[in-house]
Amino acid sequence: MLHQLRHTEILALLQEAAGSIMQFYHRGQTGMTLKADRSPVTEADLASHEVITRGLASLHPEIPVLSEESSHEDYAIRSKHPYMWLLDPLDGTKEFLKRTDEFSINLALISEGQVVAGYIHLPVWDKVYFAQKGQGAFELSDGKLHKLAAAHFSLQDSGLRVVASRSHLDDLTKTYIDQLVEPTLLPLGSALKFISIATGEAHYYPRMVNIMEWDTAAGQILIEEAGGSMVDASTGRPLVYNKPDLYNPYFIASGIQL
Repeated sequence: MLHQLRHTEILALLQEAAGSIMQFYHRGQTGMTLKADRSPVTEADLASHEVITRGLASLHPEIPVLSEESSHEDYAIRSKHPYMWLLDPLDGTKEFLKRTDEFSINLALISEGQVVAGYIHLPVWDKVYFAQKGQGAFELSDGKLHKLAAAHFSLQDSGLRVVASRSHLDDLTKTYIDQLVEPTLLPLGSALKFISIATGEAHYYPRMVNIMEWDTAAGQILIEEAGGSMVDASTGRPLVYNKPDLYNPYFIASGIQL
């Protein structure tokens, strides 16, 4: 399946969705409502969802899409799919509403519980980061392709650059950070946290708040293919996907630990 991915067309599709998001962003019109879980959703979320799901259905009709903004198949059905897309059409809706520029489109391909390909598009900066299992991780910006490499570090190092959520720094996560030696805190929104690990700009990202599979899948393969890791904080094993409840455990993303 991986060698049959229509990679160029997928990148173009994300570009189109990013354009839809930016139209709303420039106008300052969000059409925000609250979902059942009290999280915000905007017209930009829904427009991006429509562009990407329609496009993926045309490019790869054999692969179902599980999106944050759509109804979800029962686990008994989706567990039988050999491949499945996980989509967050606008990750960082709160950052979008605050106009911090720190929001993204996250798309990942899942097979047998593992991420095998992933894409993160940053609409404001018109950059896309992507990775495929065994093929490395890359940034595409201004038509130029750069291979990503995570930073080497030791947890005993002083001044480690530690990523934290701009919106969700909780007490338990703070206890992990407080164990480090004079860390430098880097507050970031949405999938920019994963990108910072994959590019080597940051070393460590502990997350002790449950978030959904579509929030992390693309970031996970980006980090792994750059040489880093993203593991369950309790077991030390890589996160798995297409679980019955779609929630992630607490996790730690990091560069290359010495």
